[in-house]
Amino acid sequence: MEQTKKKRIMIVEDDSFVMDIYQTKLEQSGFDVILAVNGLEAVKKMENETSLPDLILLDIIMPYMDGLEVLKKIKENDAFKNIPVILLTNLSQKEEIEQGMKLGASDYLIKSHFTPSEVLEKINNYLK
Repeated sequence: MEQTKKKRIMIVEDDSFVMDIYQTKLEQSGFDVILAVNGLEAVKKMENETSLPDLILLDIIMPYMDGLEVLKKIKENDAFKNIPVILLTNLSQKEEIEQGMKLGASDYLIKSHFTPSEVLEKINNYLK
């Protein structure tokens, strides 16, 4: 029987505690996980990555390059633009939500409003 390829999720998050929680949750759920601690690293990894992520979980407030800048770069690049991006952030201002969606995010989740299990559910919906 042919082995189905694991789906890959990239987590872009500068808070190591939050990153650990999601990495553990996703790996336990059978995903391959790529980690990036800031936007700059995420973009570099995607440019060098031979097999791209199937979905990106992206924080907004990060050093060097924030999540909205990363999102813009992803959506401007033909190789990446069809990868669903879920913004996972503590920012709950209407302006940020609108800006993120306008830039092409698939979803906007506020960290404190969703458990990792609920986020996993969202991820699975986008990967169907």
